[in-house]
Amino acid sequence: MKRSGRARAGWAAIGSLSVVLLLGGTGTAVAVPPPPPNPSDSELDSSRDEADARAGEVGKLTNRLAEAESRLGELQADVELKMEDANKARVDMETAQDEASAAQRDAESAGAEADAAASSVDNARADLDKFVGASYQQGSTIGSVSAYIGSDSPKDLLARAQLLDAVGGSQVDALEGMQRAQTDKSNKDAEARKKLEVAREKQEAAERAKSNADAAQNEAVRAQQDQEAENGRLESEKSGVEKQLYEAQSKVSGLEGQRQRYEDWQAQKKAEEEEQARKAALAQQPAPGGGSKKNGGSAGRPSAPSAPAGRGVESVVARAMSQLGVVYAWGGGNQSGPTRGIRDGGVADAHGDYRKIGFDCSGLMIYAFAGVKGLPHYSGYQYNAGPKVPLSQMRRGDMLFWGRGGRIHHVALYLGNGQMVEAPHSGSVVKVSPVRYGGIMPYATRLIG
Repeated sequence: MKRSGRARAGWAAIGSLSVVLLLGGTGTAVAVPPPPPNPSDSELDSSRDEADARAGEVGKLTNRLAEAESRLGELQADVELKMEDANKARVDMETAQDEASAAQRDAESAGAEADAAASSVDNARADLDKFVGASYQQGSTIGSVSAYIGSDSPKDLLARAQLLDAVGGSQVDALEGMQRAQTDKSNKDAEARKKLEVAREKQEAAERAKSNADAAQNEAVRAQQDQEAENGRLESEKSGVEKQLYEAQSKVSGLEGQRQRYEDWQAQKKAEEEEQARKAALAQQPAPGGGSKKNGGSAGRPSAPSAPAGRGVESVVARAMSQLGVVYAWGGGNQSGPTRGIRDGGVADAHGDYRKIGFDCSGLMIYAFAGVKGLPHYSGYQYNAGPKVPLSQMRRGDMLFWGRGGRIHHVALYLGNGQMVEAPHSGSVVKVSPVRYGGIMPYATRLIG
């Protein structure tokens, strides 16, 4: 029987030929197909290391992005605060401007009143000077008002009295009015200048406050914009690494699928060889007798022994960790251990989950918590199966969930130190992974207080 030059195919041909020789030409040999590709352990380990490295990068970037988003929230609050400060400064400036305008109007009004008083003073002085001039021309000993006011002899005093009678009340009132007007003018000028000075100081202070507030607001907005740009860069970098992670995981899934198919092929070959050997031995016996024992193969990766169920956190963790390496099977897993998967009409069927014995994500939680509480085989119901705690307070033994649009699609068991154990997806196995924060629900579910 001629095969290709590949070593594994040749080995298969030799194995088939040995079966024919063993049968001594009797019976019909069952044809075993050539072996599928069997990736080496180093290839599998390398692809897993690459996927783990990418997962670690995604985890780090997710943490950095979460920190950046927190910083962006703080900056947004700072912008809002600075905007309110600017609004306050603007109101204060408008109030100061109004006060300055009112003070300016008061100053202008006082100036007008002072000017009117000065005009009255000038008119009174003109009338008085005219009278004094006329008296001087008529030979009066009083040549001026200053001489009258400054006299210090009885004769001069009598002359003042005569002049006072001659001048009459109107001229004296004018003189007194002139003096009062001059005093009022000085007082009003001083008051107006003081009000105007205070108002202008307030206006200048308010304008400086507004300028500072506007500058602070602009600086806060720039910081927020810079942070948004940094968030965008981190998000883009994270998306790129997530793509690399997906490709690496796909590679791992592909290689593990090849290894699984090769192991299935080996099991099938071994079972068929043993069956042929049993038939050959029976054919050589003269009478019916005991037959050789039949050792059938397994269609899936064997599961680990069941760990004892307990009510403590460490019992739950130990029970989940005891299943590391068990294959993923959609719909698989119960309180007793891994079970055969079921058809989903899509991805799981493409990976042959319905032919495998294993766990899906919620099935692994059912098994882990078997000694604590019976859980439904749906991650969405498991999310509501116990008290919820914020992720900032999560601890070993809590269940973590991922979802979109309020719908849960994955669950894992938190181990502490940023690690979790999970049954991730078809084509993979139960394993320990870094916690992924992209799409994670804001609360963990705690079944053990």
